[in-house]
Amino acid sequence: MWEFSVALYMITLWPDSVILAAIYGAIESASIAFFGPLVGQWVQSLSYIQVLRIWLVTQNLSFIIAGSIVVVLITFSSWIPTNSILFISLVILTNISGVVGVLSTLAGTILIEREWVVVISEGQPLGVLTNMNLIIRRIDLTYKLLAPLVSGLLISFVSVKASAMNLAIWNCIAVWIEYWLFTSVYKGIPAIAQSSLRKTTSITSPTQSQIERESLLSTNDYEKHLARTWTRKLTEWTTKAPFIGAWNVYLQQNIMLPAVALALLYFTVRG
Repeated sequence: MWEFSVALYMITLWPDSVILAAIYGAIESASIAFFGPLVGQWVQSLSYIQVLRIWLVTQNLSFIIAGSIVVVLITFSSWIPTNSILFISLVILTNISGVVGVLSTLAGTILIEREWVVVISEGQPLGVLTNMNLIIRRIDLTYKLLAPLVSGLLISFVSVKASAMNLAIWNCIAVWIEYWLFTSVYKGIPAIAQSSLRKTTSITSPTQSQIERESLLSTNDYEKHLARTWTRKLTEWTTKAPFIGAWNVYLQQNIMLPAVALALLYFTVRG
């Protein structure tokens, strides 16, 4: 609902141009490209229940803040000139809230579709994982169709401000429902809690070989440090950056070309 509504909100705030909506879309996409690998690493470093709590709180809180700011901007549009510092600051805060929300959504997607579904399907007959992914995708697409419809009806027959208020209020209510549903799944399927415990244990308790390797590296770190130049350090840091390293791993996968082809098809259809 937010993805559909934000463009209309931005156009309403600046009727003479679509630049605000374009900037928001560019910032949102760039944040996923640059910070997506960091989100993935963060999900891997925490337990499932920790990720679940942080995800739901940050996602819903960010959309509550963004929706509230839109309500303020629309309500006091005659008092806040579009070229004022206050207007620009509130628009920037809206963009930041949207970025936090979309990154939180990415964390939730990784947790549910890449972690929980795999754990639940372990030990099940062949095809269970595929069917579960299909069901999740159908649910996702269904609500991607219904959410813009509801938002569009509110904007068309009530007002843009009512749509923004509905977004903020709905997220206040939904966070509790979502948390109850997800914790019910977490408690109802012991394999999820066991998988989370194994993951956190393997992270916090390194093996003996890892300890020996780290100690060996630590003895050579000082000598290597002396031999490095500033340019070499910068190059190594750049190549080891999470978002660059993630792209390097992706480009080496056999599935890379089919994925790019699918992305181009999606881009063509959306365009």
